[in-house]
Amino acid sequence: MGTEIGSGDCLAWAARDASGTLSPYRFNRRVVRRDDVRIKITHCGVCYADVIWTRNMAGDSKYPLVPGHEIVGIVTEVGSSVKGFKVGDHAGVGTYVDSCGECEYCNDFLEVHCSKGSTFTFNAVDSDGTITKGGYSSYIIVKERYCYRIPDGFPLAMAAPLLCAGITVYTPMMRHKMNQPGKSLGVIGLGGLGHMAVKFGKAFGLKVTVFSTSESKKEAALKLLGADKFVISSDKEQMESMTKSLDFIIDTASGDHLFDPYMSLLKVGGVLVLVGFPSEVRLHPGSLSYASRTIAGSLTGGTKQTQAMLEFCAENKVYPEIELINIQYINEALERLVKRDVKYRFVIDVQNSLK
Repeated sequence: MGTEIGSGDCLAWAARDASGTLSPYRFNRRVVRRDDVRIKITHCGVCYADVIWTRNMAGDSKYPLVPGHEIVGIVTEVGSSVKGFKVGDHAGVGTYVDSCGECEYCNDFLEVHCSKGSTFTFNAVDSDGTITKGGYSSYIIVKERYCYRIPDGFPLAMAAPLLCAGITVYTPMMRHKMNQPGKSLGVIGLGGLGHMAVKFGKAFGLKVTVFSTSESKKEAALKLLGADKFVISSDKEQMESMTKSLDFIIDTASGDHLFDPYMSLLKVGGVLVLVGFPSEVRLHPGSLSYASRTIAGSLTGGTKQTQAMLEFCAENKVYPEIELINIQYINEALERLVKRDVKYRFVIDVQNSLK
């Protein structure tokens, strides 16, 4: 694309306005403070959040906007008080880069729910008053607390999507005890989040059923991802055959859909967790009351659980399915993401394409 705009030693791609079109941009990051880690970015996953904020769909975008919150790379500098990282380590950064560190949620390592609000990795006001800029860039400087150790030998490109897509489904699965071998899990939707729910489900020893409106996803669900069953959610007969058969459901669908038909698939005491963002949630009270069912929501996860997830993935060889792209392809990739034309997560090869 055209010539770079801005000045500084951090090279990035940024959106300039609500068109969301990204192009080269330069800026300076802060100097490394005593509790900071500087990471040379090698890869960055592409999340739908990048579409939302580059295009000002939430109405609060601050331009120039550098997106990206699935960040991995190599530590190149650490502050004087940093104990957990050294130069050369593989490290990652997820959806937030700061929090108050003092409230009940931060004290419980649930920093994403910080009472004063966590500081998002991009498009947020940082502690020094600057606007945070994300991982579509050559390096990042983040407080040690909000950096993650990427286990030795774990492919960096594969680690990136775990820091948003992965932790978004892992967190509620652990909270609601979905790691019990032999139990049954339904997964609604088979995109970036859904495919990770399937992978975690199988790693936990669950019997996994994928629900989709698209027959074209059946082969990948069963053969590539290892799901046990595939159900077309618009087929009434198929849906009714699953009545009261599931212990858990992870709902990753962000398009509007009916909830009562899915609630009827849960056993007594079953749980449906919503991690997508449809415009509304409507269901009959009986869908909850008659079988003591629960519907819950979830965001990403705290620092302690994110680190535990990375270690679980390394131990169990849980790897996202990715399409590796050069950063020069990012505008096309975002268009494809809007059209759901990706299996199952774009990852930018920052180290080899951001020049």
